[in-house]
Amino acid sequence: MSRNAKTGPIPVTTTSANSCPPGCSLQRNGCYAERGPLALHWKAVSEGGRGSTFDELLLEISTLRRHALWRHNQAGDLTPSSPGVIDEALLTKLALANKGRRGFTYTHYPPTPVNRAAIRKANQLGFTVNLSAETLAQVDAYAEVGIAPVVVILPAGTTESIRTPEGRHVVVCPASLGNTDCLHCGICQQRDRAAIMGFPAHGSGAKHVQAVFFEERSS
Repeated sequence: MSRNAKTGPIPVTTTSANSCPPGCSLQRNGCYAERGPLALHWKAVSEGGRGSTFDELLLEISTLRRHALWRHNQAGDLTPSSPGVIDEALLTKLALANKGRRGFTYTHYPPTPVNRAAIRKANQLGFTVNLSAETLAQVDAYAEVGIAPVVVILPAGTTESIRTPEGRHVVVCPASLGNTDCLHCGICQQRDRAAIMGFPAHGSGAKHVQAVFFEERSS
């Protein structure tokens, strides 16, 4: 159960660092999970000192109360079958275990053709996988794919909604503004939403995250 004020008291999971895609621009470059108290927990999970097997995770998810909101991967990403490729079989098992619950996550895996199939299937099965974009141009590119809701990092201190180059509406995460928490918001679990959710950079790595945001990149 999370004790993070932004998340609120909902179940959360952590996956080892080797699950992160090799192309993520935030690795060792401002990733919030690499700093602070969460970093210590993530390190222990990554080194095998904490955690459970994937089958044990599936059992825990399947026994959550009906309609429970939970977040997969407060640190880490979807399990890969090879570098840069999401393991569709494992993600499907996760989505099936989530049936009747309101699980959600974010992924930095690019929506390549093979990853699109895995992400689309998970969302269709009721487990929400958000595509994590790093620039506004990338938001437009990811939204055009049409397989999943999209989120994006924002410059530190952003409090107002903004628009992408193609006019898509980016809404600042209410929990980031201190107005609520994930438990009482739940918008990131809504698979069919039109709004793009934006997360302002924060913490000691904020300057690095902002630098990534201002890069010109769409794919």
